[in-house]
Amino acid sequence: MTITDIVDYCLSKNGAYQDFPFGFIPICFKVCNRLFLELYPKEENFKITVKCEPIVADFYRQQHPNIVVVGYHCPDRQKPYKNTVYLNKGLDEELVFQMIDHSYNEVVKYLKKKDREKLNMITRGV
Repeated sequence: MTITDIVDYCLSKNGAYQDFPFGFIPICFKVCNRLFLELYPKEENFKITVKCEPIVADFYRQQHPNIVVVGYHCPDRQKPYKNTVYLNKGLDEELVFQMIDHSYNEVVKYLKKKDREKLNMITRGV
């Protein structure tokens, strides 16, 4: 899995765009001004941080110890909802894409109604 694979996949999501609110690293991906993925592209520390339902986050951590961990930079109140995934430790690419999908869907699920409607309009090409 490469940086380009992740960038292209994230940007293929409806309404997704890159943002750099913290400087050049991490590369942040947002939808409707809400963060759904942080990408840390350095080869020696190649990882992403994604949003999850707490039960899903815990499941991934248990299934992939030392590869999927609690969001390392998160305040305590966000830790149940964030996972950091180390991409250079052999995790299946399809699983990483599923985690990205889940993160995007979690963010979209909690958007304001008017923002979800805007996304639906983009999907329909209106």
